[in-house]
Amino acid sequence: MSTTDTNVIHAFRIADAEASVRHVFIRDLVLTCLIGVHKHERKQPQRIRINLDLAVSEGARLRSDRLRDVVCYEDVADGIRALVGSGHVNLVETLAENIADLCLSDERVRVARVRVEKLDIFEDAVSAGVEIERFRPD
Repeated sequence: MSTTDTNVIHAFRIADAEASVRHVFIRDLVLTCLIGVHKHERKQPQRIRINLDLAVSEGARLRSDRLRDVVCYEDVADGIRALVGSGHVNLVETLAENIADLCLSDERVRVARVRVEKLDIFEDAVSAGVEIERFRPD
């Protein structure tokens, strides 16, 4: 399967989460955290970039203009900041799973796609990391 085919599959999966869906996203959230399995990574904070796409069930609140009726991206970002600041984590995979769990704790979130990238890991690459997609168990 080509990269283009993979992107199409991801787009359909998040788009087909439910008939009436709002997409909430955060782009290029750059934070500093202790992450990695190597000894020096336990002491030296690293820059990471987080991108997030959430498929949110709108339900009866489709046209509400009240903050309490939507998944607030500010609350999500604050939750991610708190998670990242809570201590060392070995793997970007673990951090991505923890972020997905945080997002799916809101019952309105049907699908969470999370990308976590280490920005300063290779001199000859912009980043390295992982992207996951998790679904609300029904």
